[in-house]
Amino acid sequence: MADKKKLKIKIFDKEYSLLVENEEIAKELAIYVNKVMEETKEELPDQQSQTIAIIACLNIAYDLFIEKNRNREFLIQASDKVKKLKLLLNVPEMSDPS
Repeated sequence: MADKKKLKIKIFDKEYSLLVENEEIAKELAIYVNKVMEETKEELPDQQSQTIAIIACLNIAYDLFIEKNRNREFLIQASDKVKKLKLLLNVPEMSDPS
């Protein structure tokens, strides 16, 4: 297991101490989460911080869900193209060993 480093980040005007393996990724994530929180606050200025946090989490989860579906669709299309290329090249399919 990689050594973890202590990192202080600031999200939505509150500071958090984290133990992280990759500081750069953690910083980028904190910046992203803070950005989504701030955008949500701009859209819903009268809402409490907890409501803003939950809606921001839902927005981030939605983005993740969309990306996972795009990735899944890309993998299906890529697999189909590989199968077609194998057929064109007359390469036998390998059987699944399981």
